[in-house]
Parts: sequence; structure tokens; C-alpha cells
Amino acid sequence: MPIPFSSDRWEKIRADYNDWWAGKLTRPLIYMPVWGRDPGREKPKLPRVSMDTTAFDLSVSAADMLNRWDYELCGKEYLGDSFPYLWPDFGPGVIAAFLGATPNTGAGTVWFHPPQQQEIADIHFSYAPDNIWYQRIKDIYRAGLERWNGNVLLGATDIGGNLDILHSFRPGNELLYDLIDYPEEVKRLTWDAHHLWWQYYDEFKQLLQPVNPGYSAWASIFSADPYYMLQCDFAYMLSPEMFDEFVRPELNASCDRLTNAFYHLDGIGQLPHLDSLLRIESLKGIQWIPGAGQPDYTHWPQVYRKIRNAGKLIQLYGDIGTLDAVAEQLGSAEGIILLTGCDMAHRTDAEDALRRYGAL
Repeated sequence: MPIPFSSDRWEKIRADYNDWWAGKLTRPLIYMPVWGRDPGREKPKLPRVSMDTTAFDLSVSAADMLNRWDYELCGKEYLGDSFPYLWPDFGPGVIAAFLGATPNTGAGTVWFHPPQQQEIADIHFSYAPDNIWYQRIKDIYRAGLERWNGNVLLGATDIGGNLDILHSFRPGNELLYDLIDYPEEVKRLTWDAHHLWWQYYDEFKQLLQPVNPGYSAWASIFSADPYYMLQCDFAYMLSPEMFDEFVRPELNASCDRLTNAFYHLDGIGQLPHLDSLLRIESLKGIQWIPGAGQPDYTHWPQVYRKIRNAGKLIQLYGDIGTLDAVAEQLGSAEGIILLTGCDMAHRTDAEDALRRYGAL
């Protein structure tokens, strides 16, 4: 049984998301896959590991991985504004592995360790086209294009954020000291990483297009034009002044190159940077993550109002109740995308909510 998604559905996805990005959609987008459908095919022998490609040994072929993921995608229905989507997850900031760091998986994430301890002046980044991790991702993309021929959106792997990449090579407090002691070296490597980031991004784009139905990233937002969820988790430890000196210039340059750029605002330590981010004209939206131990998404009306008043889009996680609460706080749900989902037991409730918001 094939993945239950037609070319007509893709056309509607393109039209609705185009309107949302342009600020013309009068309703929210609601990404609502429903799992529990009978896949209608034999279950593969490989274990289920979601989309976490690092959990598969390098001896497992890309074709075998895609066969397992196809089974998972066939086991869903795609309600509202959802669509079949695969994101090759090699950990946040996998460009560090492209540049020579060693990935180490554990506790649901991936850490990258430098090949050796070096002073910042001795670190130099260079393009490595034969890198095993870079080639692994390209193999997965090729297999996905061959298997699905554009019926599944292949999202961008998590290439990383500017200072986060450098932090993989200057771990712990070292990079913090470098900002004070060697600011020009930090800027040199930040821009070197920026140029390499874009080289890898463009090469992935050239491989995937025009067969891939659009663009996405680790946050499953569809875009007909280049999109990415930019980030700098390291900024949690920076003052607004240091953010504007070391982070914002590169972010601004990347936003200018992306048609649809979002920022991953992760944790209360990044809230002091929100005003600076909202002044980036080419930044389209903000994904706000309160962080562990903080009140949930419904308790930050001042954050959402500031984002909306700046003319930016908002991405939420949670359930329909989360969307209801934030929409009430803002006066409407326009300009919001909710990434959610449910099982078959709750499908009827999901359909009712989607109808209420005009998404079904």
C-alpha cells in the first residue's frame, strides 16, 4: 500500500504554505499526521528508530533505511497541513563532523568531539567532499529521491548554527574565554564556518532539486523556496552586546540568503536577544522553546505579542489546546503554525479541531 498522499494534496500544501509565508492565509497552519494506519505491507526487519539515522550502523545501506522509513510513512494519515516528510537526523550541527569532529550518540542526541585539542588560532576549517558523514547523507537523499520520486519531502539535515559549530571544536568554557581573549579569531572561524555551511547547503539543494517537492528542515515546515531553522544555542550564555557582535551579523547574512528563514529561540536565556532578532528584516519567524523546567507554551503571551507586533510568524509545538490558548492571547491564530499529531484513537477530535480552524 503506497503512502496515502496524492499530487493534488501536494498542490494544496504548496498553495496554503505560500499564502502563509506571504501573510495572506487567514487561518493557522496545523501539521497533524495521524499514526496507527495499517501500512499494508510487510514490516521490515530493521528496528524502528524514528528518523534517527545515527542509530543505524554504517553497514546498514541507505536503501534498507529508506525501506524502514517507508513502512513508517505508510502507517500514517496526513491530515490538515501535514505531508510525508523525512529528516535525516545526524545530530544538531553535523557540519562539525564534516569538518573533522567525531560524533558520539547517546541519550537521544549527538555530541561532536574535536579530533584534538587546539588553540583557537590553530583551528582551520576546510571543505572535505569525501567525508564519510557528508557522503552518508547524500546517499540517503539519493535513495529517497529514487524510492519516492518527489512524493516525500526530504528535509535538510541539521547542519548547525554559527557559534554552535565552533563550540564543538572549543568545548566547555574555552569558547567563552576566546570571545574575550581572541575575538578576531572567533570572527574568522565564524565566517569560515558560514561559507562552508552555505557550500554544503547549496550542494544538498542541487542534489535534491527539482525532484524534491520543496524545502524543509528539522522543524517540518514546508516552503516552496529555500528555508531553514537557524539557531545559535551558544547564545544562551551571551549578553545582548556580545550577541550583536558575534552572532547577529552571520545570522543576518544567512537570513538574507534564505527566502524563508526561521530562528530557534531555545530557552529563557535567549529571550534577551529577541529584540535584536526581530530587527533582522529578512527573518520570517520565531520558534520559541521555553526549555526544561519552564511553564509550557501557553504561558508566554508577552513573547508571542512581541513576535507578532514585529510582523513575524510563529511556530508552536503542543496540542490543539496550545493553539487555542495562544490564539486567544493574540486575538487570532493567523501567522501561527502548530506542529502536532495524534493516534487513530483521537482522529475524530483532531478532525473536529481542524474543521474549526478551516484546515480540513
